[in-house]
Amino acid sequence: MRLHLRYGRETLPLWLQDTCHVDIFEPNTTTALDDPIYAIKAALDAPLGCQAFNHQKTPRSVAIAVPDKTRPFPLKLLLPPFLDRLFATWPSLEGKDVCIVVGGGLHPPADAEQLNQILPENLYGCRVVSHDAVHSPVLRVGVTSRGNPVEINADYIQADMKIVLGMVDAHQFVGFTGGAKGAIIGCGSAAAIAANHRLLRESASVIGNIENNPARLDINEAGDLAGINFAVNVVLDKAKQPVAIFAGLPSLVMSEASRVTAKVYGMSFGDPYDIVVASCGGSPKDICLYQAQKGLATAAQCAAAGAKILLVAKCEEGVGDERYYEYVRRFSDAQALMSDFKTKPFVVGPHKAFLFARALAKFTVVVQSEIPAATLADCLLTYGRLQETVDKWLAEKPNARVAVITNANSTFFGETPPL
Repeated sequence: MRLHLRYGRETLPLWLQDTCHVDIFEPNTTTALDDPIYAIKAALDAPLGCQAFNHQKTPRSVAIAVPDKTRPFPLKLLLPPFLDRLFATWPSLEGKDVCIVVGGGLHPPADAEQLNQILPENLYGCRVVSHDAVHSPVLRVGVTSRGNPVEINADYIQADMKIVLGMVDAHQFVGFTGGAKGAIIGCGSAAAIAANHRLLRESASVIGNIENNPARLDINEAGDLAGINFAVNVVLDKAKQPVAIFAGLPSLVMSEASRVTAKVYGMSFGDPYDIVVASCGGSPKDICLYQAQKGLATAAQCAAAGAKILLVAKCEEGVGDERYYEYVRRFSDAQALMSDFKTKPFVVGPHKAFLFARALAKFTVVVQSEIPAATLADCLLTYGRLQETVDKWLAEKPNARVAVITNANSTFFGETPPL
């Protein structure tokens, strides 16, 4: 059996003997939209839970939160027809009245080159703001019932109409991305993001759960406090092509889109596996180690006690977060890191080290990556080549049950409790 696993913008081959017990988990077959432009127009004509634009009062100003390059939302494809509709519906609006806020949460703010990579050329003269969670001006609009501040980019929150565009993907502690998250987290302050992310320690803050998930419900509530009027959410297939587009009130849009996402990426299995090979799904899912951790979390869901996991993640931009790296390199083992993290105030960045450590404490983890082996060792990870490592593990245990997950950052096992 010969497989090809995505690795950045290329693939890596993996050969497995036909005598091995191998289960391959890849996104369920779905049909990409024949005409995504028509689909977004149709969604805008019949939005969920609110009136279409042409039945709403003309806003004095509009802000649109969009994701950064770490999310494969097809901005160049879908933002132009969205802006077409916006300016056609409200012709008194001018480009200067509309602000596009590129939000990446605590990721480094997008520079000019990155903005050119993700944004279309024709923006009707709209202003473009690259959000910086640490340095951008923010405004506090309230506090959620869980005591978390709602602090959002000032250019976004001051707009008369606030819109968010994003994709819906499985998320390891928010349940699913989408809805108000692109604005609340994507365009939030560092303190507000950290406050929400503290909820990852709650037992119901797990992948695939949006019904009683504290982290997700906190985002929904924050979106209401911020007055986010409208969302457009997209579900993508494994080729990153749109399969569904929804528009309307953020919470309703996210809920509907998550059902489609679960049909595409939700998996189940019988007995857990001795060896798990997980590709994050290629760029941008494996753009850095910080992002690739999500693939490890999925692999851990189906791994047997003491299993071996090989994470395939090119990480062309390296580790991806200096706060994470400076924290994790202080420790010699996962248990010491987890003990320290649990006794300290919650900090974003180190939280990613804690999420890594939860898997490292239970499983043998090897990473095929472009990150130097010494840097991976600083992160408590072991470098290894895909084929060589799997061959070695199978030689040690020829009857091993093997799972191969082709799009681990998006896949989730809905019937399996998380770590």
